[in-house]
Amino acid sequence: MSKQFPADFLWGCATASYQVEGAAHAEGKGESIWDRFSHTPGKVKNNDTGDVACDHYHKWAEDIALMQELGLKGYRFSLAWPRIIPTGRGEINQRGLDFYNRLVDGLLEAGITPFATLYHWDLPQALQDRGGWPSRDTAQAFAEYASVCYEALGDRLQNWITLNEPWVVADLGYREGIFAPGHQSVPETLAAAHHLHLASGWAVQAFRESGQAGKIGITLNLAPIQPLTDSEADAGAADRYDQWLNRWWLDPIFRGAYPEGIHALLEAQMPEVREGDMQVANTPLDFLGLNYYFRQMAEQAPREFLDVKVSYGSGPKTAFGWEIYPEGYYEMMTRLAREYGVEDLYLTENGAAYNDVIAADGEVHDPERIAYLQAHLEQVGRAIQDGVPVRGYFLWSLMDNFEWAAGFSMRFGIVYSDYPTLRRIPKDSAKWYAEVMARDGVG
Repeated sequence: MSKQFPADFLWGCATASYQVEGAAHAEGKGESIWDRFSHTPGKVKNNDTGDVACDHYHKWAEDIALMQELGLKGYRFSLAWPRIIPTGRGEINQRGLDFYNRLVDGLLEAGITPFATLYHWDLPQALQDRGGWPSRDTAQAFAEYASVCYEALGDRLQNWITLNEPWVVADLGYREGIFAPGHQSVPETLAAAHHLHLASGWAVQAFRESGQAGKIGITLNLAPIQPLTDSEADAGAADRYDQWLNRWWLDPIFRGAYPEGIHALLEAQMPEVREGDMQVANTPLDFLGLNYYFRQMAEQAPREFLDVKVSYGSGPKTAFGWEIYPEGYYEMMTRLAREYGVEDLYLTENGAAYNDVIAADGEVHDPERIAYLQAHLEQVGRAIQDGVPVRGYFLWSLMDNFEWAAGFSMRFGIVYSDYPTLRRIPKDSAKWYAEVMARDGVG
């Protein structure tokens, strides 16, 4: 199947600060919750940490040269809040800002459009110590931090993302506890979720007030939720989980209200929702970012959160155990256009982990990843042909990196990271992607 993309389509790759930068304590950077969490024994596979990661902090120029060689038109990265404001509020660390100034300038000189995510999970530990995202003050601090970034970088950086996957921040960080800060409390989860909505809305308002040119949006991880069986009970479970994973974030942003059904179930554990809060959440965005990896199957399960148990589908899996279901990509893109009227959609993450190794010929052959990307990009092309306003695609990830609780055990990159030497080796998928970008199409 041949899919031709628009000539102005933005082809890119994505990374995140804690996953690639390293330099965990360099030049005045403060401690983040992931610094603390990864150094807590047993929290991350093999007790890996992001102390060094890919050392992008020192190797950024080399990495930009690699991006340029591949033909990337865009690069999505994140700013490390504790690198810029070490304690989350107050004194600014100019040396940290200088790194991002160098990075942005280098990208622009290379003809690569920078997309900056203000928050990709590395909250300053000092703010966590004062309550973290369950505290309303953290949302206010985030808006202040955002304003610092706009002031420092906004004369050149024209594309901003407030938050990456706030569902993950709230659910995995405060309910399941498998991500930093590792709490397990439904009331904290709901408070965090509400304050993340406020944080994003206030940050967008601060961007408008800054007078800077450019666009600002948010990135959500969304997925089709399907019932495990054709039973009425599983259909109800799928609807509830859809409200939690998808509509809990989309409805406030686009409709100014939480979905009624699940809100009624959780109302007794909700934080205070003050007058005007939902208007803040509903602050208009310039675009929406979609991260898509897999669908989820839901079944009725008493004593579970929302009486729902979710699992992966029965199709083929990646090394992470995630089902490969490219049709779900098309489903989510078309749903966003149809139900929420999204007019500018960026695909801010999509990719797959496989057990890549350096072969005897010194190359890294990853045909499974190429097949995965081919299948998903075909669905992107299909959505564009059907009128969905998709403006760009950021492959996850540019290079293998610290994969959160999985440490360095999972490789998502199209560039192989040889961690002992920090050498970068473009995989077969990088060469394939370079060809796709050069001809603006797959197939």
